[in-house]
Amino acid sequence: MKPNYHYKNVAETYLFSNIAKKVAAYTAANPDKKVLRLGIGDVTLPLAPAVIAAMHEAVDEMGKAESFKGYGPEQGYGFLRESIQSYYARRGVTLAADEIFVSDGAKSDCGNILDIFDKDNAVLVPDPVYPVYVDTNVMAGRNIAYMQATAENGFLPMPDETVKADIIYLCSPNNPTGAAYTKAQLKAWVDFAIANNAVILYDAAYEAFVADGAARSIFEVEGARKCAIELCSFSKTAGFTGTRCGYTVVPCELEFDGMNLRKMWLRRQTTKFNGVSYVVQKGAAAVFSEEGEKQIAQNLAYYRKNAEKIAACMDECGIAYTGGKNSPYIWLQCPCGMTSWEFFDYLLENAQVVGTPGSGFGKNGEGYFRLTAFGSHETTDEACNRIKNLLKK
Repeated sequence: MKPNYHYKNVAETYLFSNIAKKVAAYTAANPDKKVLRLGIGDVTLPLAPAVIAAMHEAVDEMGKAESFKGYGPEQGYGFLRESIQSYYARRGVTLAADEIFVSDGAKSDCGNILDIFDKDNAVLVPDPVYPVYVDTNVMAGRNIAYMQATAENGFLPMPDETVKADIIYLCSPNNPTGAAYTKAQLKAWVDFAIANNAVILYDAAYEAFVADGAARSIFEVEGARKCAIELCSFSKTAGFTGTRCGYTVVPCELEFDGMNLRKMWLRRQTTKFNGVSYVVQKGAAAVFSEEGEKQIAQNLAYYRKNAEKIAACMDECGIAYTGGKNSPYIWLQCPCGMTSWEFFDYLLENAQVVGTPGSGFGKNGEGYFRLTAFGSHETTDEACNRIKNLLKK
């Protein structure tokens, strides 16, 4: 037996596991200190009433012989796929229902989608980047090249004609930097991918936070159906982090060397995935109902208000940052030349506020720090006051 030796090249623990250990050690040593968490991107508001009502109804159905559901379709029930299809249509994007695949979240699909690609494909990811993009390719033994996301380019790298890539990862609005591509910028990436016979894996998990006209879907861009797969999630849009539901869009036009990627993904899912539970899918479909969208808009506005508060705090402290407008994340430059982990420790020990060290997202993340707007108003207000009291001394 030979194990997968590529795992030797992956960090022994996941970024957020390291943070959890540090925070646990601090709280154990300082039980009298109240720690405020603005680190991991988990939501705090409860599911919308329309979602809960739909899930209760589905639970009742499961208790009756005439409405009980057993194994469902691996690609998702038709009612949910049609609901997602209508959601895109309201934004001017036409999709076929069989191009939509329901899953247990964008994180899973980001890794699992690699099953349909040969390991010899060259991969291009931004730096800094969501760690899952890198780790899943390292586990598979692929070669990875990095596009440099820096303050100079607004953390939105553009195509480099000298770089060869077969698989291109884009995340907009971006995790961790909060930066969001315009449609014109995405058109340059679409043209680049088509010219290079490449596929764009477009992570749109935070699309619901777009507020200033930036792109919400890569399929808003002409030509994207020839080169892009879009991954999305109900986690941040509707608070499904504990419920687990997402979806991936694979256009019918995606064909390479006589192989159709939509058919390949369908074959992969029917072989390796049992589908998302009926109860969860009923709740997800309610997200895009008229009442559900109204209720969820209120939750999104709540988190946007938190982002505004954190951004205002950074302005008051004179700290440079991106995000906070089209994103629930604020990506700030560590003060006083501190490294990312030095600032993490400084903030934890002196203000009892937890954030995420930017270096955990890649080389270009060193010297930066991510704060999240997914806390309560009260936690966000108190954290901002503590940060101001600490950094304005």
